[in-house]
Amino acid sequence: MEGVPREEIEALLDLSESYIEQNRQDDKKSSILRGRTLINVFFENSTRTRTSFELAGKRLGADVINMSVSSSAIKKGETLIDTAMTLNAMHPDVLTVRHADSGAVQLLSEKVTCSVLNAGDGSHEHPTQALLDALTIRRRKQQLDGLVVAICGDILHSRVARSNIYLLNTMGATVRLVAPKTLLPAAIDKFGVEVHHTMANGIRDADIIMMLRLQTERMQGSYVPSTREYFRFFGLDREKLTAAKPDALIMHPGPMNRGVEIDSELADDIHRSVIHEQVEMGVAVRMACLDIVTRNLSRNTNGNGS
Repeated sequence: MEGVPREEIEALLDLSESYIEQNRQDDKKSSILRGRTLINVFFENSTRTRTSFELAGKRLGADVINMSVSSSAIKKGETLIDTAMTLNAMHPDVLTVRHADSGAVQLLSEKVTCSVLNAGDGSHEHPTQALLDALTIRRRKQQLDGLVVAICGDILHSRVARSNIYLLNTMGATVRLVAPKTLLPAAIDKFGVEVHHTMANGIRDADIIMMLRLQTERMQGSYVPSTREYFRFFGLDREKLTAAKPDALIMHPGPMNRGVEIDSELADDIHRSVIHEQVEMGVAVRMACLDIVTRNLSRNTNGNGS
């Protein structure tokens, strides 16, 4: 999302709107990607994102292949570049890639002639998640410009937070980060955000509260005293929520750690939580992204993507 202009974001969100309606019909399939091949290459485990991309591809009529990295040549010592070249030789039209290392998706995209969509790279970015979050907010609030969005929790390890910061800043929202100092990245002052170290200040009069998972799998050492202490100070519960606007929406990219970053009662509150809506928006956004990148492919006479 870094550097993507406002008009392109708006165009993607507008296109996604049409796919929401398609996904709610009895007949959910179209033939826009008939004859195209999508390979999902996930070097990290995923349920929501991979399934969402798989559904998106199939509903647009593409041939979809899910590459099992756990049994792939990568596990036998093959480099990422060699894997890229192998996949490229199969002439796919789109690769959807998730990788544990920041920048790995960019590197792979430079070695193939098809389009590549970033499904999350390390702690760098997760652009389609930011787009689906933006679509969810826009449908509920009718706009992004002027809203106050509080992103709370493990900012340091969150690619979701980074992509949302870039997108929301571009769209004119005010972004607040709420976290203990140990869970904030260095040079946070360069991100164009407000920084708060208490939930009371961070979510005061906020329109949107976006909770993030504690990514313990990326942590080397102790970042919080305990999950109980973390929930006490930074977990969202009914009492803390009173500081936000009365109609503030609660978001979470999933998977949730109930009782760690969010109370179950709020996560399941149909009046305040839009967590399930985010999942629905994800399929529509990824359909829009696949639509756009394959349009670019069709314009290229040599078959190369962008």
